[in-house]
Amino acid sequence: MKELSIDLETFSDIDISKSGVYKYAESDHFEILLFGVSIDGGPVQVYDLACGDHVPEEILSALADESVTKWAFNANFERICLSNWLKRCHPEYFLGYSIPEDPAGHYLNPESWKCTMIWSAYMGLPLSLEGVGAVLKLQNQKLKEGKDLIRYFCTPCKPTKANGGRTRNLPQHDSEKWMRFKKYNLRDVEVEMAVKKRLAKYPVPDFIWDEYHLDQEINDRGIALDMNIVRNAISFDGRSRETLTASMQAITGLENPNSVQQMKEWLADQGVEADALDKKAVKELIRNSDSQTVQTALMLRQQLAKSSVKKYQAMQNAVCTDGRAHGMFQFYGANRSGRWAGRLIQLQNLPQNHLPDLEQARQYVIDGEYDMLDLLYDSVPTVLSELIRTAFVPRPGYKFIVSDFSAIEARVLAFLAGETWRSRVFAEGKDIYCASASQMFGVPVEKHGVNSHLRQKGKIAELALGYGGSIGALKSMGALEMGLSEDELQPLVTSWRESNPMITAFWWDVDRAVKKTVTERVKTEVRGIKFFYKSGMLFIQLPSGRRLAYVKPRIGTNQFGGESVTYEGVGSTKKWERIESYGPKFVENIVQAVSRDILCYAMNTLRHCFIVGHVHDELIIECSPGVDLKAVCEQMGRSPDWMPDILLRADGYETQFYKKD
Repeated sequence: MKELSIDLETFSDIDISKSGVYKYAESDHFEILLFGVSIDGGPVQVYDLACGDHVPEEILSALADESVTKWAFNANFERICLSNWLKRCHPEYFLGYSIPEDPAGHYLNPESWKCTMIWSAYMGLPLSLEGVGAVLKLQNQKLKEGKDLIRYFCTPCKPTKANGGRTRNLPQHDSEKWMRFKKYNLRDVEVEMAVKKRLAKYPVPDFIWDEYHLDQEINDRGIALDMNIVRNAISFDGRSRETLTASMQAITGLENPNSVQQMKEWLADQGVEADALDKKAVKELIRNSDSQTVQTALMLRQQLAKSSVKKYQAMQNAVCTDGRAHGMFQFYGANRSGRWAGRLIQLQNLPQNHLPDLEQARQYVIDGEYDMLDLLYDSVPTVLSELIRTAFVPRPGYKFIVSDFSAIEARVLAFLAGETWRSRVFAEGKDIYCASASQMFGVPVEKHGVNSHLRQKGKIAELALGYGGSIGALKSMGALEMGLSEDELQPLVTSWRESNPMITAFWWDVDRAVKKTVTERVKTEVRGIKFFYKSGMLFIQLPSGRRLAYVKPRIGTNQFGGESVTYEGVGSTKKWERIESYGPKFVENIVQAVSRDILCYAMNTLRHCFIVGHVHDELIIECSPGVDLKAVCEQMGRSPDWMPDILLRADGYETQFYKKD
């Protein structure tokens, strides 16, 4: 036996969409209903465990045998479910991994597992089995009735008179449906195998599988949560909302001041017309209103709109019996760049913290001292929002080292484009926003010194204009809110592009290379980035050796009547559609992808440490007190062997709770 192709149908009382597979599978009520499996590409066998079937010993033994490759679509689900099932039902066949001190070792070793979903993502295809099957036009498609069958057999049901008050549907409750469910399970394995066969001529490089295994290890390890903070924050939020709502009712006289319609009508009575009441609109209304009453009501609404409690609730939903949240990172979640996507608590979307006495405020929440928090701070919701990060903690006796790259995308863009003045700025350890402003306006700019007022213009230009952005990009980045006038925007765009001629040239060199590759089916290259066409796919090969894939590229006409490249992919509507792109957008994909590869290189360098989290350009490491911060940052800042001349810098700090330093 060389490989297994596996698909499971399972039951649990835990909502997997809210809690993730780790908590789902550790429930006392979790069980495997159907075990669909193919050995070495042979016929699919479905073992009906719910009706008394037993999985053969050779398959049980293979699950922990690292010489046997296990395939599944979204293999993380199958691996974690089987880990818990084996520990509970067949402990003699379970074999963990890593060292005893590592929480990651409580699951089957991911190194013998491969995932057809990751393979699909690597090829720029959808992250759902149904979507991949449709795009690849497979002969056997995933059965569409699956969702209804899963809802019927795999989740608890509401007790009714009609169903005899039961809370779960078993095979005997609808034998016809159960037979269809078994066919559905069998078909899923067949479709997974068909995907694998169809993609065989585009193999995933071994080093990508190694990155996937490292990702799985980090997800298995999880990150500890201080549940005192979580529980008290949720309680504090409830008390705060009651107080704020009562204050708004007193001011407005409204029964439900949270109602958008009621609030708009009240504002109209005060002589204020409001088209919307979103965060940006409310901020604008406060700024433009002369009425103290209106301003106060809207500021209270702002506080009520703080969604801080949702993150705490997500933590409560995700925390497992070991006090850790697992499964927060989706490998290849962004298939345009291969970057990770966040899951469950969404670590990359947490509010920043700016409280000068963060630790003290945190202690008030831990101790349950709501009144002190309310007394000392203007807004309880704002404090709770800033404390979200601090709920992530190292286990007892350990500390966090948080290390991140300095201006990684700006460094990568400058290096790839050959914009030497920018590389000198990084080499000398200078502030890129000051240097950019200085380059744009031809005068020295210091952060807290001469011409410091220009730094903000340099910053917004850097953030908005690096990938072909213009006036619209500046506006969406908040240029007008920062005090820039409409008249300043176009000169700012022109000035930035003139001061970065190599970057601007890089955009259009890439544009021409892509168009030439797509139209003439020839290989092209721009500053070490290779472009080639194969079997209906455009590939962009990065310095790391990794490839970005674009499905069915062709030349189309853009809104301005010029040529543009289009390809098929998951668009802004979350549906499979044709997407338009051009040079600067391809450059953005490339830069983000290379930045991701550099982070991956750092993760591999530090994989002997307990990495518990990562966000864009930042690593969170759980380590013993003796681990040296400087050494970690030095290791993280090493240039990869495939880009030895790029100048990287990593900075970090030690802490007993996660925060934004």
